[in-house]
Amino acid sequence: MDAADVRELQHSDSGPATQEFPDALAAPLKLPRGSRVLKAGLCTTVVLCLATSFVHVVLVFLHVAPASTLSKRYNPQINAWVYPFFEQNWRLFAPDPDSVNRQILARTARTGSDGSPEVSPWFDLTAVDTSAVEHHAFPSHTAQNMLRRAWSGYVDSHGGDDRARTERALMMQKYLSNIAANRVAAHNGGTFDFIQLRVVTRSVAAPGTTVGNRPPTPVENRLLPWWKVTRHGK
Repeated sequence: MDAADVRELQHSDSGPATQEFPDALAAPLKLPRGSRVLKAGLCTTVVLCLATSFVHVVLVFLHVAPASTLSKRYNPQINAWVYPFFEQNWRLFAPDPDSVNRQILARTARTGSDGSPEVSPWFDLTAVDTSAVEHHAFPSHTAQNMLRRAWSGYVDSHGGDDRARTERALMMQKYLSNIAANRVAAHNGGTFDFIQLRVVTRSVAAPGTTVGNRPPTPVENRLLPWWKVTRHGK
């Protein structure tokens, strides 16, 4: 065996030479354009959700915590975020059931073609909510609590009179009037520019009291002033 045969045998034992592709290994994999846009949108959504959650927790904490310099300074912003949807109270842990029944009625007014005021009959808003609760196995939160909570917030911010002295009082007044106007427009239709509410309060009799032995039920009839609302109807 000569030297050429030895070199050929050594080459065959070592196997074929490894081929390298430096360009293919060095180039990173690129995602399609649609996938990159979707990934960027998802990351942005997650960041916004985290930021909103953080702001919500901070504002609610400042609302329920004892008054401080920071909460007093940003009180309008805190109240604008918390009320009326994120209001905090202790009723979940110490429930205080209502001892009265309230009937909230509304009527509307507009100026006629001859310039004279036209006033509609009273419309029972509470009766509509009661009917929606009684005839549904799973009544909505709107039918159960929206009108009631709006009235409670109005009373808490206004007291015994109907003068709005704070920004929250003005907000609760607008909130209550908008709810009433939207519901009247949905059920009765027509065109109106003003709305007025009347709230009749009756005490709930003690448990076990028979109808014949019940004492006279005290009644409070509170008539609110006329409020200007956004024109409803056509």
